This record gives sequence, C-alpha cells and structure tokens, in this order.
Amino acid sequence: MFVQEEKIFAGKVLKVHVCTMEGTEWLEEVTEDTTIEKLKEKCLKHYVHGSLEDPKTLTHHKLIHAATERILTESKTVAEENLKDKDCLLLIKKRPPQAPPKMADISSEEKKKQENKAPDKDAILKATANLSTCNTERAVTQHNIKDFQTELRKILVSLIEVAQKLLALNPDAVELFKKANAMLDEDEEDRVDETALQQLTEMGFPESRAVKALRLNHMSVTQAMEWLIEHVDDPMVDTPLPGQDTPGVAAAAAPAPAPAPASLEEAKQDELTEIFKRIRRKREFRPDSQAVIALMEMGFDEKEVIDALRVNNNQQDAACEWLLGDRKPTPEDLDKGIDTSSPLFQAILENPVVQLGLTNPKTLLAFEDMLENPLNSTQWMNDPETGPVMLQISRIFQTLNRT
Repeated sequence: MFVQEEKIFAGKVLKVHVCTMEGTEWLEEVTEDTTIEKLKEKCLKHYVHGSLEDPKTLTHHKLIHAATERILTESKTVAEENLKDKDCLLLIKKRPPQAPPKMADISSEEKKKQENKAPDKDAILKATANLSTCNTERAVTQHNIKDFQTELRKILVSLIEVAQKLLALNPDAVELFKKANAMLDEDEEDRVDETALQQLTEMGFPESRAVKALRLNHMSVTQAMEWLIEHVDDPMVDTPLPGQDTPGVAAAAAPAPAPAPASLEEAKQDELTEIFKRIRRKREFRPDSQAVIALMEMGFDEKEVIDALRVNNNQQDAACEWLLGDRKPTPEDLDKGIDTSSPLFQAILENPVVQLGLTNPKTLLAFEDMLENPLNSTQWMNDPETGPVMLQISRIFQTLNRT
C-alpha cells in the first residue's frame, strides 16, 4: 500500500477552535509543523466557502490567540507559536489604512483654523480704538506691589536704630555687647594666613597689598602673587577692602582720647557707641573675591565694582548689569530706612514677638549681618532666637502688601 511521504513525517495533529467577528465558529485540524500563514489560508477558504479569488483577502486578515490576546506571526509554525489542542483563535479582518484627506477637506480645515484664531495686537487696537478708557488704576495697583527683599533692607535699617536705643536701656547692655563683640572676634574669615603673608612679603610685596591679595584669592599664595603682578600699576591697588584694616591705618584712624565723661551714664553710652561701631565694622559688606576680579578685568574700577556687588547682593551678573545701566539704586540709597510713621513699620513695632526680639543683642547682630550680607538671611531665619522675629516681619509685610 502506497502512503504519501508528508503523511509519514507529519507532526501531531491539533484541533483548534476558530471564530470570526460575525459569529461563525468551526474546528480546524492542523499539524504542528504547519505555518500560521497556511493555517490562515485554510480558515479563509472555510470562511468564504471556496477558493480565494482576491489575493488581498489573505493579507487583509490576521489570526489572534484569544487566551493571550497576541497576534500570531505568519512565518512561524503552530508549534513555534506554542498552540495547544482546543485553543481558540480569532480570524479578524485588518483595519484599512486611513485615506489621506482630500484637498477640499484640507482647505475647509484651514479655513476653520483661521476663523478660530485669536486676534493679534493690531486687530485688538483697531477694534477697541473708539472705546472709552476705564479701570486705569488696575495697572498702578499691580505696579505698587513691593518686593519683600527690596523693602527688607529699609526695614532693617530702621529696626537697628530702635534696637540700639532699647538695648542701651538695659543695665547689662555693655557686658552683653562685649560678649557679642568677642563672638565676632572668633570669626576666622577676618584672619590672614601668616605663613602665606610671610611668603609674599619676602618676595618684596608690601604687607597691605599682600593682605588684600590673599583675601581676594582665598589665601592662595599663587593666585595672590598673580593678582599683585597684574595690578602693580593699578592706582587703586592700595585701597583697602571693606573690613580690611592694616596696622598703620588702624593706628592713624585711632580716635584721640575723649575727655572724661561727666557721669557714669555718659561713660556707659560712650562705651556702647564704640562697641556698636566695632560690631558694624566687623559686619561690613564682604565682596565676593572672584566676582571682584572678573568685573575688574572688564575694565571697571575696584570701588565701583564693590559698590555694584554691594547693591546687588554679591550677584556678579546683576552687578554687571548695574554697572552698564543707570546704576540705580545707588549705594547711598541702601542706608535709607523705612518711614517710621508708615503703617508697615508701626505694625512691625506693635508685634509682641518683634518687641521681645528687639531686646535681644543677638537680634541686633542678625540685623547688622543681613544688612550687609543678605545671603546670610537663611542662617538667621533658621536660628531659634532670631527666626521667629524674621517670620513675623515677613508675615506683616505680606499681609499689608496685599491690602
């Protein structure tokens, strides 16, 4: 008896359940080595009841494994797609690709877009040319909303004067401020590396210039030496930095002995005044050394560079814009306080937390520091003694600014 070769070597026969979107169902027998493409062709022949006259029919359909919801790959076999006996397959017609829009449709869409387009500035001005002006105060109201950081400096200037007067009434004021002054003496930033200074003076540089160069270059001997060489002909090279006092200058600036005070109270006031001066001198503005060098290399004088950095809180880019612009506000404007009769200042002084804080020497030190070094504000805002005072000032300002 003759048996076909493919029957001998055929794989295992599976019966799969095939369904269509129209609800037609049947069982299809297929061997494991049959490709999915052949299986799809058999299903379509059963579905259309005959031969596939249109070749597109085969490419426009696909088989989906119902349990896993995956499309079967036509080049793979039944075994490779891991089909099992009695698995359910869906015979689905593919969606035809979307037809490209006609030119008439495109024109109508563009016309709709043009109709719905917002008017431009010229069209608005033309349409509103004959309307009467109203609500002109709205823009002024927005313009008058003040920035807290801009006003804070004025507030601090005035509060420092109040704090000094209040603290002077404290019988222990002199001792308190002596301790505060001693704390400031521990600040390492004011000290100069003696070894580095000796190296520069041994090279022949004057001590005052060497000190300035070291402070501008973070105590780096190499960078300080380069700076000294570059600025050897600079007429401003011997101008001391804010807070920099050389022994000769300090001796020359030492006040003459004051006449004996008429009373103990006057002696106390004189001592407090001197302490206040020393505290303020130690809290003077310290320009960023790298910003100073960068701006001076652009051709600006050292004094105006330091003024620019002071006005702009050590921000180099803002300082550069200030130097190139109208230079407003001026450094003198920074020393002006707020109007003491204004509702804002009166509300601040009436706050109990602020009143209590103004009797604390640490609050005065914080105000002095923030006045010349605004970037230190975060440190004082997080301080348990000065933080509540700053928070109340901010809240009062924001409340009155909105109203």
